[in-house]
Amino acid sequence: MAEFIIKRVLQALLVLLVMTVLVFFGVNVIGNPVYIFASSECDQACLTLIIEDLGLDRPVWEQYLVFLGNLVQGDMGNSFTHGIPALTLIFERLPATLELAFAALVIALVVGLPLGMRAGLKPDAFSSRCIMAFSMIGFSLPVFWIGLIMILVFSVQLGWMPSIGRGDTVEVFGAELSFLTLDGLHHLAMPAFTLSLIMMAMVIRLTRAGMREVLFADYIKFARANGIRERRILSAHVMKNILIPIVTVLGMEFGGVIAFAVVVESIFSWPGVGKMLIDAIGVLDRPLIVAYLIFVVFMFVVLNLVVDILYSILDPRVRLGDGQS
Repeated sequence: MAEFIIKRVLQALLVLLVMTVLVFFGVNVIGNPVYIFASSECDQACLTLIIEDLGLDRPVWEQYLVFLGNLVQGDMGNSFTHGIPALTLIFERLPATLELAFAALVIALVVGLPLGMRAGLKPDAFSSRCIMAFSMIGFSLPVFWIGLIMILVFSVQLGWMPSIGRGDTVEVFGAELSFLTLDGLHHLAMPAFTLSLIMMAMVIRLTRAGMREVLFADYIKFARANGIRERRILSAHVMKNILIPIVTVLGMEFGGVIAFAVVVESIFSWPGVGKMLIDAIGVLDRPLIVAYLIFVVFMFVVLNLVVDILYSILDPRVRLGDGQS
């Protein structure tokens, strides 16, 4: 097990190094932030001072080496527009995005698992066909369209839900959380449900496919022959096996939800890191853009590592096969 984890950690570090190169050079070849921050009255001497102040007078490769050295120390540079460390800005906005992503994950699991199990147990029933049709709709419809329709129906027409903002928050260990207040839950409901639809559809289809495969396995037949209750079979035997692909997919999908929640955050004016990224791109705030992208890559790599470890715990054949290869 230790050898398996060490190998995965080394692979993760290599991926991070490669991605820092791609992200840094990719962002630094786009546009010139100097002309955005400089006023119309700024002459060449003024532009030169701004370039030197931002550290853009050095070659790109030298800027990257400086960035890499600072990154090892946990410093990703200061934001051009805010003048404070980029990581500080990310961590200020991150609780809002994590709250939205976790709420979406909980909704997807709470709704998706029972629906998927129902569709797997009775695939020919009318209700199962309706469930699979719903999952197909969840995959097909674009998130921004769903968000706009929900605002139009529940906020504009019915007036039941707030359309923008985060609502009242409560500070817990230095982080502002909104799901602990009624007003916060009221504001969280629509964006979280909108963000959960794709994950929910995925959980439904994975659960149904896993149920159809596991229910006909020999050990399930033996369990039934021994008189074990159906509920016990489903909870102890079936669920453990169908959770393997669900954990794998949702682990990566959760990282994607955090990374690409920018659409939902923009539609509902949710003050998370996605909204911050859109603002940073508008003014070519390179340190903030690079810090965000590196943070997302780091998050994906860590999530992938955690999923690999969980996968190996759920199915020991994974780490055994890795050792033999």
